[in-house]
Amino acid sequence: MCETCPLHKSELFQDVPDDQRQITQRYKSGELRVEPGTPLMMEGSNAPQLYTALRGMGLRYTTLPNGNRQVINFIFPGDFIGLQAGVMGEMHHSVEATTSMTLCVFDRSEFFNFFKSNPYRGYDITWMAATEEHFLGDSLATVGQRSAYEAVSWALYKLFQKGDALGMVNAAQMPLPFRQQDLADALGLSLVHTNKTLAKLRSKQLASWSDGKLQVNDCEALAEAALVEHEPLKPRPFL
Repeated sequence: MCETCPLHKSELFQDVPDDQRQITQRYKSGELRVEPGTPLMMEGSNAPQLYTALRGMGLRYTTLPNGNRQVINFIFPGDFIGLQAGVMGEMHHSVEATTSMTLCVFDRSEFFNFFKSNPYRGYDITWMAATEEHFLGDSLATVGQRSAYEAVSWALYKLFQKGDALGMVNAAQMPLPFRQQDLADALGLSLVHTNKTLAKLRSKQLASWSDGKLQVNDCEALAEAALVEHEPLKPRPFL
């Protein structure tokens, strides 16, 4: 039920008025639990469902004809999955669960009517799309203009900042169940270069990532290494 959604407890998300929760509940078709490695969306598919991640983490990625993979971003609780299919009719990237995940399920066939008849929630969806566009622009700037050291610092800072806002950080550590190859694919780096850069960050005692745990000792210093301002995330909408 939307009234008991765990995301409402997080300071990362804006409060949703009761009437809008009821509207969202009517659009919702259920919940789905999936195991690690489960494909949620396949590139080129006409996905019948859209999702909000309630628990767990995953990956968005696209695969080139030669088999090389580009990780687009990392999915956290609260992220909306499948907006591209909802608007364009088919997915142009794939989505896979990295951990066990619980997903809020929406029927894509009702997406346009939901958007059209509920301007409050429609604005939230538009805001999420604009934020995703901004993030992809920042990612492109990172791949093109930041050095490997700056790029890895940027990625770890962004991941830790989001995890912290979601209440996932305890004693300067948060779960980060991805592979170094996933990070390398996201940043356009080789695995060897990524590993050496992580070792450099560890030697400087800025960040350490091992055994599925990310530890950040000094967020401000890591943000400085990433060439970004250290500031809290603003509350954002979710569906």
